[in-house]
Order: sequence, then C-alpha cells, then structure tokens
Amino acid sequence: MNTQIMKASTQLTGRVLMSAIFIMAGLNKLGAGYAGTQGYMESMGVPGVLLPLVILLEVGGGLAILLGWQTRIAAFLLAGFSIISALVFHASFADQMQSILFMKNLAMAGGFLFLVAGDIHIWSIDAKRGAAS
Repeated sequence: MNTQIMKASTQLTGRVLMSAIFIMAGLNKLGAGYAGTQGYMESMGVPGVLLPLVILLEVGGGLAILLGWQTRIAAFLLAGFSIISALVFHASFADQMQSILFMKNLAMAGGFLFLVAGDIHIWSIDAKRGAAS
C-alpha cells in the first residue's frame, strides 16, 4: 500500500475515533439528556447555564476534528475541556469507575495535544485550504 494513502487513512481514522465520543455526547445532551445533564452539572457546582456552551464545544469541536477544519484550535479546546471535565466530574479516586473516567479524559487530552502539535492531515479541510491551523 502507498505510504501516503496509509498515512492519510490512519489520520482520518484517528480523527473519526477521537471525534465520535464528543459528537455523540453533545447530540445526546440535546435530546432527553439535557435536563439530567444540567442537573448533574449543578450538583457538581457547575452552573447549568453553561450546558449550551458544552454542547456547542462537543458537537462543534467534534465535527471540526472529524472534518479536519481548524484542527489545532479545536483539538486545543477539546484537550482543555477533557482535562477540566476530568478534574471537576471524575476526580473521585475512591470510586474505581470515576478513576477510569478520569484517566480516559486524560488520555483523550493527550491525543488532542498530538493533533495540536502534529502536521496538517492530508485528508482534511485544513490541507485543502493550505491552512496552518
């Protein structure tokens, strides 16, 4: 297989896998999960009024990563979101599930930081535009 095609398809697959969790989570919050998520946020000391911004970041940032548009900016924002979410919602280390979710968020942040530092992906809007983001 051509190494250029292999690199491009691997990059695209990585973006699909990294973006899927955020796109799905954001869309789920738009439906029946809105009130429950808002209540959970408030129970953790986070103003529920921020939920629309969370949804916008999850869906918008996820789509940006998926399409390779403004990838570095979206990846930086999602990395920060993942770290903040880990610290606010999953820092209960006595609970094994929360510890796992904490580490998952840190791993996702690490992956997004690779996107921030990496090259423009071949099959992306950024590459088509010749953008440095």
